[in-house]
Amino acid sequence: MFFLRKKTALPEAAEALSGRANPIPTAERHFLNKRSLAGPYPEGLQTAIFGLGCFWGAERKFWQMGEGIWITAVGYTGGFTPNPTYEEVCSGQTGHNEVVKVVFDPALLPYEMLLKAFWENHDPTQGMRQGNDVGTQYRSGIYVQDEAQRAVAERSKAEYQQALQQRGYGPITTEILDAPDFYFAEDYHQQYLARNPAGYCGLGGTGVSCPIGTGVAA
Repeated sequence: MFFLRKKTALPEAAEALSGRANPIPTAERHFLNKRSLAGPYPEGLQTAIFGLGCFWGAERKFWQMGEGIWITAVGYTGGFTPNPTYEEVCSGQTGHNEVVKVVFDPALLPYEMLLKAFWENHDPTQGMRQGNDVGTQYRSGIYVQDEAQRAVAERSKAEYQQALQQRGYGPITTEILDAPDFYFAEDYHQQYLARNPAGYCGLGGTGVSCPIGTGVAA
């Protein structure tokens, strides 16, 4: 029971692992399009960060959106430990979430469409888990870059809550926070399901459509 509590309760800052001063090694380029993961990125592009369960499957959902996506990358955010490793994050002692960083062209793919993909590809009512994946690193989260993103994210959350309630789902547990430090995950996690097409993906949505960007009230 103590082990389960540690997995599903965020640690206090004083309890978190100490981490390290330097970033852990990661891939330099996107496995599919060969663009630099860390940038610099072309002028006019924007960044979005989402947590929606195991980041292997989550990242694939966004790179499959095609035109308008510059790069996707997986990493860790929302915790206390600087430059954490995957094993440390999985221990539940860093406070981090597994997330996807999406660099996109808003002229081709509005932020609203990324939010629609986010909401529809996981169950945001499950708290510190996603399906059979249990732990604080699987929590639902939107990590906004500015007040404009926050406003759209909060509005989409309210709209999707109404849609979910109509289908019998409970309250959304998604956290919406100003984007904390993002740490790239290890090389082998980047675009994992492109390298390993038969790899594990436990991601699943609710089957409820999110009305954002459609002009239809929930």
